[in-house]
Amino acid sequence: MLYVVAWPLMGEGDELAIRRLRAQYHPREADLIGPHFTLVFGAPDDHEAALRDALPAIDRRPFWFLIDRIARHDLHLYAEPSDGAAELVELYDTLNPTPGDEPFEPHITLGLFSHAIEAEQVARIVERQHLPIHGRVEELSLLKRADDGLDTLLTVRLGA
Repeated sequence: MLYVVAWPLMGEGDELAIRRLRAQYHPREADLIGPHFTLVFGAPDDHEAALRDALPAIDRRPFWFLIDRIARHDLHLYAEPSDGAAELVELYDTLNPTPGDEPFEPHITLGLFSHAIEAEQVARIVERQHLPIHGRVEELSLLKRADDGLDTLLTVRLGA
């Protein structure tokens, strides 16, 4: 399976807070990959050549984002950007020419919970203690799922 992610650059305190939340509430993924916005999720391996061609062809400058809300969907907890969301959606649309079943909502996954009430409680704490979070997206990477992790196949800098 293939993935394309946008790497968020954040202040040291903000990045540390997100990494700690992911380590506590989403440890399986936190051990696999750091904070990121997923733009292509689980594409078949036969899409690799197309994605390798598409990434360097993206004509977009680096952009700022602002995370100012925490959302709960089912048992997942997400940090969602307001500023920068349109740019992330545009990148998603460029890399996924066939629309998915649900609209794309850019986010950084913070956790997966056993009970919705627990996710709601953590969301309130995170909103009070850690928001807003400012950052910038400058790089995208094409990743391939390996047996025990993710391999980086290609990284491109926006505006390069």
